[in-house]
Amino acid sequence: MKTNEFFNPKRLVILGLMTALVIIFSFTPIGSIPIGPLVITLNIIPVAIAAVTCGPIGGAIIGGVFGLFSFLQCLGIGIPSGMGQILLEINPFLAFAQRFFPRLLDGFIVGYIFQLLNKKTNITVTCGITGFCSAFFNTLLFMSTLILFFGNTDYVQKLQGGKNVFLFVITFVGVNALVEMITATIITAAVGTALYRSKLLPEWKKNTAKA
Repeated sequence: MKTNEFFNPKRLVILGLMTALVIIFSFTPIGSIPIGPLVITLNIIPVAIAAVTCGPIGGAIIGGVFGLFSFLQCLGIGIPSGMGQILLEINPFLAFAQRFFPRLLDGFIVGYIFQLLNKKTNITVTCGITGFCSAFFNTLLFMSTLILFFGNTDYVQKLQGGKNVFLFVITFVGVNALVEMITATIITAAVGTALYRSKLLPEWKKNTAKA
């Protein structure tokens, strides 16, 4: 796909809207859903929608925006991240890498997942799975880089509490990740289907008709 074909007006509008959502979610409590002691982030949803509507490149762009604002939260800009601030003190470069690249890769990966599934099933199911994968890979990549970059630090060792890596990840993300996956699945399925049914992206008319 040529650059001028990708950055057409419709995609630019969608990418602009998803960027605005990430900014709003990052700077206000709107992007966080308190469930008891847990906080569920909604920033994975704009990433999933960008992947659905704009493919791997669009997903990576919005994932990168998410990652950038996630790092800014480590600096106290927007909704502060206690963990991020501690990691920033340990190693600023690795803190940036751990916050930015997992989100960028998440958007890129789920863009390809959508394209693959879109050839095999209806749009609602495809969008739902894409939303689920956005939350799943965000958690997987985030925790993998946390262990890879900071696993030997006193901070993470204390969090781990002597557990093996697999058990630590499962107990650390726990219900939080599960609720994020369910939320992303439902909202991405609904929004993605609505976008396709409204024919905002005419190149997908054939698949929209199957929904």
